[in-house]
Amino acid sequence: METTRRSWAGTALEERRRVRREALLTAGIQLLGAVDRAASNVRAVCRAAGLTERYFYESFGDRDTFVRAVYDEVGDRARDALVTAVAGAPAESRADAAVRAFVELMVDEPAMGRVLLLAPLREPAIGTSGVELAPAFVTLVQQQLTMIPDPEKRQMVAVGVVGALTSLFMGYLDGTVTVPRETLVQHCVSLVEHAGRA
Repeated sequence: METTRRSWAGTALEERRRVRREALLTAGIQLLGAVDRAASNVRAVCRAAGLTERYFYESFGDRDTFVRAVYDEVGDRARDALVTAVAGAPAESRADAAVRAFVELMVDEPAMGRVLLLAPLREPAIGTSGVELAPAFVTLVQQQLTMIPDPEKRQMVAVGVVGALTSLFMGYLDGTVTVPRETLVQHCVSLVEHAGRA
């Protein structure tokens, strides 16, 4: 009887909730990351996800909680992509692998990039989330700067690199940096490699 109550059409209740939550997050990425800053109220999100508001509140207490969850989802994907890229690349090509992984996620899927880099500027609900996420990216860069023996200098270089890359990608996404994709990639790779030799 318990199994019958918790399963419908062969899908467990928890799995259906997970699928609905993922659909809402996907809709949130597209709406929060839209060029025209499309409406991202609860009704618009539900419409984009093909769900009723009842299912929105099944996963999220309110819009602010939802916006933070969308931001965290994108941040986690970006961090995972960088970790995977670096782990699978030989030492001499780690900078290239990391930059290309980030470009594939943030530039080739611009809604993701706009959520991570531009939404914090216009979404009060995200607040300091961007600031809180930055140290994770600084740590990833810092771990690759093994040619800099002084840990304090290594940290400062890593902070500078993350700041520079963030500004470059923000400019590319908002249209103030207008260069071919590969030019952006090569410039970012060069920036990271030169930092490692600083």
